[in-house]
Amino acid sequence: MNEPDRRRGLALLRRRVHVVLDGGSHDRLARVVHRGLIGLVLLSVVSVIFESVPEYSDSYADVFDLIEYVAVAAFTLEYVLRVWCAPEHALYAGRSPTAARLAFITSGWALIDLAAFLPFYLSFYFSADLRVFLMLRLLRFFKFARYSPGIRTLLAVIEAERKALLAWLIILFGAVLFYSTAMHIAEHEAQPEKFGTIPDAMWWAIETVTTVGYGEVIPLTLAGKLIASFAMVTGFLLLGLPVGILATAFAEEIHRREFVVTWTMVASVPLFRGLDAAGIAEIMRYLRAQSIPRGAMIVRKGDPAHSMYFIAEGEVEVELAHENVKLGEGQFFGEIAVLHKTSRTADVRATAPTKLLILDAYDLQTLTKRNPEIGEAIREIAQSRSELAPAERHGDMIDAELEEPTSEDVNET
Repeated sequence: MNEPDRRRGLALLRRRVHVVLDGGSHDRLARVVHRGLIGLVLLSVVSVIFESVPEYSDSYADVFDLIEYVAVAAFTLEYVLRVWCAPEHALYAGRSPTAARLAFITSGWALIDLAAFLPFYLSFYFSADLRVFLMLRLLRFFKFARYSPGIRTLLAVIEAERKALLAWLIILFGAVLFYSTAMHIAEHEAQPEKFGTIPDAMWWAIETVTTVGYGEVIPLTLAGKLIASFAMVTGFLLLGLPVGILATAFAEEIHRREFVVTWTMVASVPLFRGLDAAGIAEIMRYLRAQSIPRGAMIVRKGDPAHSMYFIAEGEVEVELAHENVKLGEGQFFGEIAVLHKTSRTADVRATAPTKLLILDAYDLQTLTKRNPEIGEAIREIAQSRSELAPAERHGDMIDAELEEPTSEDVNET
C-alpha cells in the first residue's frame, strides 16, 4: 500500500471512530458502544461503593479488582481514541490536527474522561489517603453527562445563564454579609461566644438565609429576632430566584433545540433545499415533526390519505403486493394519494428509528398556492412515478395511487 492510500485509509478510520464515539443514535455500532460505556460506568461506580463495605471488600476483592482493571482499560482506550479523532469534531473544524487535539484535551468533557481513569495510575506513584483516591474514582460518575442529552441540555442552560447565576451568588453573599454584621451588632453582648465576631455570625446567617435552620444558634434579643425574621424571608426570596432563572432558560433551550432540529430537518429535504431562510420558515408553519420507532406502522392499507410524509432521518419500507420498496432520508411518500384523494393501498413501516415531517392535505393545498414552484415540483414527481426505474424510486410507489382518479372518485370529492 502506497503512502496516499495509507493516509486515506487512516482518515476514513479516524472518521469512523469519531462517528462511533460521538455519532447519533442511528448508528448501530455507536449505540452499542455508548450503552456499553454507560453500563461500565454504572458497574464501576457500584463496585466502588460496595468495595467500601469491609465484608464485601474481603469476600469479593478479586471481582472488584477485575471490574476496576476493565473499566480503566476501557476508559483509557476511549480517551486515547477521542484525542486521536478530535480533528474530525465539528467544534474544531478548520484547525490543524495538533491544535484540534490540544483544544479537546483542555475541554471540560476531556477532563471528565481523564478523571475516570487517572486516579488508578496516580495510586502507583503517590502515597495518599485511600479515601482521596476513592473520591476521585467516583468522579467517573460524571461521564453519564456525556451520554445523557438531558444533562447536556442542563449544562448548556447553566452555561448560558452563568452571568445571571453569578449575580445571584453575589446578592446571596451580600445578604449573608449584611445579616451576619447586623446580628453581630445586636447579639455580640448577649452571646459573645456565638456572635462575638462577624465570621462567627456568618455561620448563623448562612444556615438562616438558606432556610436550613439547624437551631444550634438562635437570637436572644428583640433586635436579633427581628433581624432573623427578615433574614428568613429574604432567604425564601433568594432561593426561588435561581429556580426561576433555570426553569425559564431550560424551557427556552428545549424550544430552541426543537426549532433548530425542525429547521435542519426541513432544509435537509431535497425539495426544500433551494429555498431561502424566509421560505423554510414559512414551510415550518405547516409541517409537524414526529419521531417513529423502528418497526412502527406509519401508514396502513385502506386508511384515508390525510397527509404526505417527508423522511428527514431514518428509513421506511413500503410493503407492496409484488415487492417491498425502501425509502431513505430526503425522500417523501404519500403525496399521490393526497393529491388524488384516494385511500392507502399498502402498509408503510419504519425499518429504523425515523424522523418524519408531516404535511396535512389542507396545508398542502395552502402551501402549493402560496409557493407554486413547490406544488409544481411535487406534481411533476407524482406524474413521473410510474415511469421511474427501480433505482430511482422516490415515493410510496403504490399502484392504486399511481392511477389517475376515475370520474367516480372526482364526483365523490
